[in-house]
Amino acid sequence: MAKVKKFYICNKCGYNSQQWIGKCPDCGSWNSLEEQFDLKEKKAFNLENELIPTNLNELTIENSNRFNIGFPEFDQLMGGGIVEGSVTLIGGEPGIGKSTIMLQIASMLSDNNRKILYVTSEESVTQLKLRAERLGLKNKNFSVLSTNIFEQLENIIRKNNYDIFVIDSIQTVYSNDLMSPAGTVSQIRYITYKLVEFAKNNKLTVFIIGQITKEGYIAGPKVLEHLVDTVLYFEGDYSKGYRILRAIKNRFGPSNMVALFEMREKGLVPLELTSLYSHYEVSGKALTVVMEGSRAIIVEIQSLVATTFFNYPKRNATGFDLNRLQMLLAILDKKYGINVANQDVYLNIAGGLRITETAADLAVCLSIVSSSRNFIIPSDTIFVGEVNLSGFVSPVSFVNTRLEQAKKYGIKKAFIPAKSEVDVKGMDLIRIESIEEVYNYVLK
Repeated sequence: MAKVKKFYICNKCGYNSQQWIGKCPDCGSWNSLEEQFDLKEKKAFNLENELIPTNLNELTIENSNRFNIGFPEFDQLMGGGIVEGSVTLIGGEPGIGKSTIMLQIASMLSDNNRKILYVTSEESVTQLKLRAERLGLKNKNFSVLSTNIFEQLENIIRKNNYDIFVIDSIQTVYSNDLMSPAGTVSQIRYITYKLVEFAKNNKLTVFIIGQITKEGYIAGPKVLEHLVDTVLYFEGDYSKGYRILRAIKNRFGPSNMVALFEMREKGLVPLELTSLYSHYEVSGKALTVVMEGSRAIIVEIQSLVATTFFNYPKRNATGFDLNRLQMLLAILDKKYGINVANQDVYLNIAGGLRITETAADLAVCLSIVSSSRNFIIPSDTIFVGEVNLSGFVSPVSFVNTRLEQAKKYGIKKAFIPAKSEVDVKGMDLIRIESIEEVYNYVLK
């Protein structure tokens, strides 16, 4: 009889311990170790076939077989299409569009005569059918199955020569080989490992939908993301329907790409970049161009500076780092006399986007000054540059890419750092060294 082995695994990082401890020594999280049961099996190794190392210069590269979905936004995100035998993990909050986009992809791929199995372990096949009808999918010529038992899935994909396999979601499937319940670290790791192994050996393309924790990470150990080839995260603003699908990891393409979508009644559609900013001219508004991976996006910075009714003025930032906002306010006060000590400052990035790079500093400052001094910045003008503590504007990366993108959408004037190396024609480029130069130029 096989011996039952009991151990504890951290559900955050996958750390293994023989006894329960309150704080994980590896990631530092508290009360994250869960009790697991497994069968202790001794594996036999065959050493008759000796492995021989190969010289790197002698290796030949085999071309990966890629195929396009017909969804340009998603194909670009994946690096030019999907590679056969790859495993992709898609994570995101409940209701953000994970199942929706996979149903759309399954429908598009079935148009190309590919054999697809869509496994839903969270809902019935009838519910899946209703979702497909609601999305108005024209082609539904693919197989669906509702089960939580991994051995049943494994048996089906071994007997049938499927091209695409979708599992929704990995946290609700369990294997009878393990004694732990579904969703535990050992179950997720074991099932994912099995799927990756089968995909590589049989050129089966696998899509795994994963739930996320309250901290915003995909549930399960971090090793889950290391096992798969591609990790995609859904982000977005529920109130406006905008969605960002970000490639955190991609073995077959750039890992800094994003795809922009808008959630509508018929599912996810590519987002028009012009919908992220408005063309009306009011005070407190400034445009900039940010880089999301290797993609340039024009965003609108909105500011409201108003007299406070409290002892301590409010500082509120949506889509922007609050600490950096406070630093920029201190620079405006110290260097240029823009004092907002008795005023509330509200900053918002239009479209539900979140800016993490410093190239938007100049636009943020001009937006605040515009609201405070009540003057209007033309809607065909952008501001690109990082503001340092001395009040000067520092160069940023990918200036040419940013300006070329702005030019496509009708931007005629750009304020850029003085030392930027730019090779863009057809735009009025104004090189500046400090915020004061921009302020004086705009007020002319």
